[in-house]
Amino acid sequence: MESTLIGYVRKSGQLNELKVSIDLQAINEAETYQTSDGRSYVPLYISIESLMKVLDGERAVTVIAQHKD
Repeated sequence: MESTLIGYVRKSGQLNELKVSIDLQAINEAETYQTSDGRSYVPLYISIESLMKVLDGERAVTVIAQHKD
């Protein structure tokens, strides 16, 4: 399966929040799908295992990706 890097997730240094950074060019070029109400969405994926490592302080950052068949 091919993946395209869309952005990153990291813990905010000052708050108990996650900071999500999206590459605007990558999101504009990403594949989308439409729902029955006509709205368009971009399906994105974050590894739960990698995200847990970010939350636990074992990693500084993990990626947001789009998988393509």
